[in-house]
Amino acid sequence: MTETPPTTYKAKDFSSDQEVKWCPGCGDYSILSQMQKVLPELGIARENIVFVSGIGCSSRFPYYMNTYGMHSIHGRAPAVATGLKMANPDLSIWVITGDGDGLSIGGNHLAHLLRRNVDVNVLLFNNEIYGLTKGQYSPTSEQGKYTKSSPLGSLDHPFNPLSFALGSDASFVARTLDRDPTHLREVLQAAEQHRGTSFVEVYQNCNVFNDGAFQIFTDKKQKAAHTLSLLPGEPLVFDEGRKGLKINGLKPEIVDLAEGNSLNDLWIHDPEDPTKAYLLSRLFGEDEPRALGLIYQEERFTYEQAAQNQLEKAREVIGPPDLDSLLRGKHSWTVS
Repeated sequence: MTETPPTTYKAKDFSSDQEVKWCPGCGDYSILSQMQKVLPELGIARENIVFVSGIGCSSRFPYYMNTYGMHSIHGRAPAVATGLKMANPDLSIWVITGDGDGLSIGGNHLAHLLRRNVDVNVLLFNNEIYGLTKGQYSPTSEQGKYTKSSPLGSLDHPFNPLSFALGSDASFVARTLDRDPTHLREVLQAAEQHRGTSFVEVYQNCNVFNDGAFQIFTDKKQKAAHTLSLLPGEPLVFDEGRKGLKINGLKPEIVDLAEGNSLNDLWIHDPEDPTKAYLLSRLFGEDEPRALGLIYQEERFTYEQAAQNQLEKAREVIGPPDLDSLLRGKHSWTVS
């Protein structure tokens, strides 16, 4: 039975009756709260919203949303979400995954979802650790990370989620933080409004196994000097306007605006430029600010649109479907 949507929803309308069972202080609480606040503003009926997850701490998300949802298997949420969208293109689908679930066992599925441009939203909770299995290093853990599975330090070079998404031809790529609720809500709204696969990396603090991994980007005394807020059409400035970025060839260069550099000399953010988007995704040096906001966006056809067009063309050429003819095929014989 289809639910008749009320005139307006409130955040509590999207809160399920399930007890939230994340560790006290986990960044997931903030992401859940902001999601429940954003959905009423989107004007989408609850029965048309689905949350799909894989395995991990973040993957309990569907239980806590008063919408449809599916807790699927490890790394396969993109495949499940693709099937749902193909079966019912009108659904608003959110894939909830983590740096382990999405970039390790699920990396191949995620890459193909992004290149196909299925109209779903991917939220990748990145805490740079395996939390559910008690603190092993993950695909995004820094090299040399001491964990239960790397007692002498991890040898692995870490994944860069934004570069991965851009390399997979994602049509919407953004980054936000669990501890900046206003920014998080803005990014979630932009992701849902985009037609195609939206990929959002969320820096999420695991206060039990990797506490403080992103502290310099959230601490009031440090974040201004270490974060770069991206505004389309605006120059890239940070550190409360004291510093900026300009392009030297194809290399970002930090300049001090108090030493004769002008805003006119700075790099102007253009989220439609894939080359500059990639450069922004690579800002990981100790002295470089971390880019937050919309990194890249392009408009192109969605996978489900292309599939529907192909089906309509097939009906024009072949005619209406006939199940009996399909089962019998062009050649049949009788076995006596």
